[in-house]
Amino acid sequence: MLSRRLRSPAAWSETVDLFAILTAASLPWSTSLAGIFNALMLLCMVPFLDVRAFLQSLKRPICIAPIALVVLALVGTLWSDAAWGARFYAVNPTVKLLVLPVLLYHFERSSRGRWIFVAFLVSCGLLSVMSWLVAFYPNLALKTDPPERGIFVKNYIDQSQEFALCAVALAYPVVMLLRKKRYWLAGLLTALALSFFVNMAFVVVSRTALVTVPIMFGVFALLHLSWRSIAIISAALVAGAFLAWQASPQLRRTADTFASDYTRYVEKGEPTSAGLRLEFWRKSLGFFAEAPIKGHGTGSTRGLFERAATPGVQYQASAEVIGNPHNQTLNVAVQWGIIGIAILYAIWILHLRLFRGDSLASWVGLLVVVQNVFTSLLNSHLFDFHEGWMYVIGVGVAGGMVIRAQQAEAKMGEAGS
Repeated sequence: MLSRRLRSPAAWSETVDLFAILTAASLPWSTSLAGIFNALMLLCMVPFLDVRAFLQSLKRPICIAPIALVVLALVGTLWSDAAWGARFYAVNPTVKLLVLPVLLYHFERSSRGRWIFVAFLVSCGLLSVMSWLVAFYPNLALKTDPPERGIFVKNYIDQSQEFALCAVALAYPVVMLLRKKRYWLAGLLTALALSFFVNMAFVVVSRTALVTVPIMFGVFALLHLSWRSIAIISAALVAGAFLAWQASPQLRRTADTFASDYTRYVEKGEPTSAGLRLEFWRKSLGFFAEAPIKGHGTGSTRGLFERAATPGVQYQASAEVIGNPHNQTLNVAVQWGIIGIAILYAIWILHLRLFRGDSLASWVGLLVVVQNVFTSLLNSHLFDFHEGWMYVIGVGVAGGMVIRAQQAEAKMGEAGS
């Protein structure tokens, strides 16, 4: 039986699906496990890979764009003045984009893509339970350096990204279930979505999530709801937000830091979270203006900040040195100029266009792209490990499912004609 399975393409495909499920399930908990399962998934694709069909799939613009950004990062090492170690280290965050075309290719042939979404949702649900436990019993946390309230592993930014994505993604199946009058299941999923929001309101939430969740809900409302429904749900959300604001000191403290961080930066130059971002963005725009076409090269960012740091000044935002300006566009612009920006925006636009349909896969894929675009205003989330893999897995799996459905519809149309 083992011999037959080793010679069976279907068995290898099932194994690839299994490791994809394990990758999605482990991502909220461990970077190491996610990397191991992802490597095993890619390895299991090799024995029965149709090389000709795979190479043909790479010619699609949705695959060419992410590959082009990786190639640009490699070529950009040639004109960078950073040490070679820093240059290749800066290439590393882009390499994950090469997995995206592989996932698109596999899941347009696999029927198990939905299980990846389920695995990630269940895993985040379990993490939400652990977050509550750690909030009351901090000694249970595996992350202790530094300790963060309600964080079992990773950090509050990654956790908020996961919970926000799951909570908003559940809006589509809830609406579809209500239209089919399957009220019990719709109620269960609604309760699960609310549990994520309650955690973010009363335990811990990132400011990035506070900004992007309303945008994500707005996208859903415009695509799937009538104006009357939008008005009713908006009123309910405003009322819920008001109650959460009144009941949660944690939420008020998080929101209040926006104004206080900005004031302390402007008046005293303190290196607050918001102040540092403004300082990084101001300097990055200057670096971009110095080399607007092809940038300063891969890995050059930290060296530029070192030279621009104010000498002899301590505890000031102007003295901070960093290799990541906390904005995806500026991160790309400093290293690869307008060429890099054009490729980055092409990736986002092409992937947004891929998810124009009305299906669960289209909704999840669209939401992943929208979340990445808007959170990348405040972070370099396409290059960050956790959020970058959320993008690659989400777009790769959902995109493959959408392409599979499109091919099935085309075949049915040909058969009907």
